[in-house]
Amino acid sequence: MSLQWLEWAKRIQALSQSGLTYSRSVHDVERYEELRSISVEILAEHTGMDMQQVKELFAVEQGYQTPKMDVRGAVFQKGKILMVKENSDSKWSLPGGFCDVGLSPAENITKEIEEESGYIVVPTKLLALLDMNKHPHPPQPFHYYKIFIQCEIVGGEAKNGVETQGVAFFPEDGLPELSLNRNIESQLQMLFEFERNPTKATLFE
Repeated sequence: MSLQWLEWAKRIQALSQSGLTYSRSVHDVERYEELRSISVEILAEHTGMDMQQVKELFAVEQGYQTPKMDVRGAVFQKGKILMVKENSDSKWSLPGGFCDVGLSPAENITKEIEEESGYIVVPTKLLALLDMNKHPHPPQPFHYYKIFIQCEIVGGEAKNGVETQGVAFFPEDGLPELSLNRNIESQLQMLFEFERNPTKATLFE
């Protein structure tokens, strides 16, 4: 679903990062640095982002590049799904975020939901593992896998977090304006299908 120029830029970035990780030759390192600069130029040209901003985004990446993991929680109450309003764009998303090193996906989503919504939950089922590239999200600089985990509330209460300015439950036919970098309508519909059919098999790509 991604734009071709973005795919090229991400592939060049991944190759250059791997080369910088394993190369011992000074000349090879120079070539891989140049490749990384080319990927930065492509992204800056097509996104309108500042060249230095893109460079700093890539410069923090080290080691062999693999897809990043984004975990999202599906919490239902009376046929409605829990969502949080993001400070970054004032739009709504499922609670969640990037997986932290040292925590399992289940531990990550438990932490994220409590921090962003105030609710204490217990993970109950892995619903889906999706490749972001196969869904119509806005263009992203990196390759992401999205993990959707169903959870049940066992405590806490609705409370805004550091990164959120709203907490609410929404019905399938009354979804708010979505933060499309984080979730899209078809993914929310998929989660409601799991709620209607608890025996539905986990989806993966």
